[in-house]
Amino acid sequence: MSERTYSKTELMIVNAARLLQDGDLVFVGVGVPNLACNLARRTHAPNLMMVYEAGVIGAQPARLPLSIGDPTLVSGATAVCSMYEIFSLYLQRGNVDVGFLGGAQIDRYCNINATVIGDYQHPKVRLPGSGGSMEIAAWANRCYIMTPHNKRRFPEKVDFCTSAGFLSGGTEREKSGVRGKGPQAVVTDLALMMPDEHGELQVTALHPGVDLEEVRQNTGWEIKISEKLERTAAPSDEELRILHEELDPTGIYVD
Repeated sequence: MSERTYSKTELMIVNAARLLQDGDLVFVGVGVPNLACNLARRTHAPNLMMVYEAGVIGAQPARLPLSIGDPTLVSGATAVCSMYEIFSLYLQRGNVDVGFLGGAQIDRYCNINATVIGDYQHPKVRLPGSGGSMEIAAWANRCYIMTPHNKRRFPEKVDFCTSAGFLSGGTEREKSGVRGKGPQAVVTDLALMMPDEHGELQVTALHPGVDLEEVRQNTGWEIKISEKLERTAAPSDEELRILHEELDPTGIYVD
């Protein structure tokens, strides 16, 4: 347990990193998922391999990459190929263990909206769209979602389904034909949530200092609570040191 203070963003990064396993091949973007992967590789998962959408395999960035095409990703990488090869020969063939996802909305069945807020034809807000997330959600062997926890981000049903979680629940995802197992955890700044046997999110662990009422107030439906509800461990001093001194020393994402 850390004796230092830590931010909600750091808490989210650390708990996402702890979900990764040694030897995982991870399809990762920039931002906080990138920090989670690099933290895992520097702690409990030294054999973790990072793959970037631009076509970099086995990236070992010397500094924090600013985009998926940042030159720092190439130096020391295992291989560099085309974006087409990354998606077709790695992701779609089932060679990617983990995909990190995010979005403006995540609903009770882990579907993600990164397209529009409101009606598609007359949206209140037009968002960046899918990028590669639709493919990652469909074909990665398992996915993790990272997002701050508030009611606006967690409606009961997304306004637009950009990336499939478990659709309407039950066996609907399996019947759709996608091979990946879908989201296996949602990491927020309040809690850790995982899908039940029907694909519906349930709270499985609360972060330090958070109570269930705070999670309920920031979720747009009556969220289920696991019978084996746990509490996550606070970030360790070493995890925080790596984040601040090695991964993000200028405080772009953590401060």
